[in-house]
Amino acid sequence: MLALRARPEVLTVGASGAETLTVRVQMPELWDTIAVRCAADTSVTTLKRAALEAFGQQLYAPVEYVMKLRGHEVHHEEASVCAVGAREGSTFLLTFRHKRPVR
Repeated sequence: MLALRARPEVLTVGASGAETLTVRVQMPELWDTIAVRCAADTSVTTLKRAALEAFGQQLYAPVEYVMKLRGHEVHHEEASVCAVGAREGSTFLLTFRHKRPVR
Protein backbone atom coordinates (compact mmCIF):
# COMPACT_ATOMS: atom_id res chain seq x y z
CA MET A 1 0.00 0.00 0.00
CA LEU A 2 1.53 3.32 -1.07
CA ALA A 3 -0.46 5.41 1.41
CA LEU A 4 2.32 4.95 3.95
CA ARG A 5 3.56 8.45 4.87
CA ALA A 6 1.54 9.95 2.01
CA ARG A 7 -1.76 11.74 1.83
CA PRO A 8 -4.65 9.28 2.02
CA GLU A 9 -6.05 10.20 -1.42
CA VAL A 10 -4.43 9.04 -4.66
CA LEU A 11 -4.13 11.58 -7.48
CA THR A 12 -4.95 10.24 -10.95
CA VAL A 13 -3.03 11.61 -13.94
CA GLY A 14 -3.52 10.60 -17.57
CA ALA A 15 -5.68 7.91 -19.05
CA SER A 16 -6.61 4.96 -16.91
CA GLY A 17 -5.85 1.87 -18.93
CA ALA A 18 -4.26 -1.49 -18.53
CA GLU A 19 -0.76 -0.03 -18.18
CA THR A 20 -0.95 2.13 -15.07
CA LEU A 21 1.40 2.42 -12.16
CA THR A 22 1.32 4.18 -8.84
CA VAL A 23 4.30 6.34 -7.92
CA ARG A 24 4.95 8.74 -5.08
CA VAL A 25 6.04 12.35 -5.44
CA GLN A 26 7.79 13.81 -2.43
CA MET A 27 8.43 17.53 -1.87
CA PRO A 28 10.91 17.96 1.00
CA GLU A 29 10.35 21.72 1.33
CA LEU A 30 6.77 20.98 2.37
CA TRP A 31 7.46 17.72 4.19
CA ASP A 32 4.68 16.22 2.10
CA THR A 33 4.21 13.22 -0.17
CA ILE A 34 1.42 12.32 -2.59
CA ALA A 35 0.61 9.06 -4.32
CA VAL A 36 -0.09 9.39 -8.05
CA ARG A 37 -1.69 6.77 -10.28
CA CYS A 38 -0.66 7.46 -13.85
CA ALA A 39 -0.55 5.82 -17.24
CA ALA A 40 2.80 4.27 -18.12
CA ASP A 41 3.18 6.72 -21.02
CA THR A 42 2.53 9.84 -18.90
CA SER A 43 5.39 12.31 -19.34
CA VAL A 44 7.45 13.38 -16.37
CA THR A 45 6.48 16.99 -17.19
CA THR A 46 2.79 16.13 -16.83
CA LEU A 47 3.48 14.35 -13.54
CA LYS A 48 5.47 17.34 -12.29
CA ARG A 49 2.74 19.86 -13.17
CA ALA A 50 0.03 17.73 -11.54
CA ALA A 51 2.13 17.30 -8.39
CA LEU A 52 2.88 21.04 -8.16
CA GLU A 53 -0.84 21.77 -8.46
CA ALA A 54 -1.67 19.19 -5.79
CA PHE A 55 0.97 20.69 -3.49
CA GLY A 56 -0.45 24.17 -4.13
CA GLN A 57 2.78 25.48 -5.61
CA GLN A 58 1.91 28.14 -8.20
CA LEU A 59 4.31 30.87 -7.07
CA TYR A 60 7.21 29.68 -9.24
CA ALA A 61 7.20 28.32 -12.80
CA PRO A 62 7.54 24.53 -13.18
CA VAL A 63 10.96 25.05 -14.79
CA GLU A 64 12.20 26.27 -11.38
CA TYR A 65 11.66 22.76 -9.99
CA VAL A 66 13.57 19.57 -10.72
CA MET A 67 12.37 15.97 -10.63
CA LYS A 68 14.75 13.33 -9.34
CA LEU A 69 14.47 9.57 -9.45
CA ARG A 70 16.83 7.39 -7.41
CA GLY A 71 18.93 10.45 -6.56
CA HIS A 72 19.50 11.56 -10.14
CA GLU A 73 17.90 14.47 -11.96
CA VAL A 74 15.49 13.52 -14.73
CA HIS A 75 16.99 15.52 -17.61
CA HIS A 76 14.46 14.48 -20.28
CA GLU A 77 11.17 15.37 -18.64
CA GLU A 78 9.28 14.94 -21.92
CA ALA A 79 9.96 11.19 -21.66
CA SER A 80 7.43 8.87 -20.06
CA VAL A 81 7.70 7.84 -16.43
CA CYS A 82 8.50 4.27 -17.52
CA ALA A 83 11.15 5.44 -20.01
CA VAL A 84 13.07 7.23 -17.24
CA GLY A 85 13.08 4.08 -15.12
CA ALA A 86 10.10 4.42 -12.78
CA ARG A 87 8.42 1.23 -11.60
CA GLU A 88 5.40 0.51 -9.44
CA GLY A 89 6.04 2.22 -6.11
CA SER A 90 8.94 4.43 -7.26
CA THR A 91 9.39 7.77 -5.52
CA PHE A 92 10.14 10.97 -7.42
CA LEU A 93 11.68 13.85 -5.50
CA LEU A 94 10.29 17.24 -6.56
CA THR A 95 12.43 20.10 -5.31
CA PHE A 96 13.68 23.54 -6.25
CA ARG A 97 16.35 23.59 -8.93
CA HIS A 98 18.37 26.14 -6.93
CA LYS A 99 18.66 26.47 -3.17
CA ARG A 100 16.33 29.05 -1.58
CA PRO A 101 17.46 31.25 1.32
CA VAL A 102 16.03 30.36 4.71
CA ARG A 103 14.12 33.22 6.30
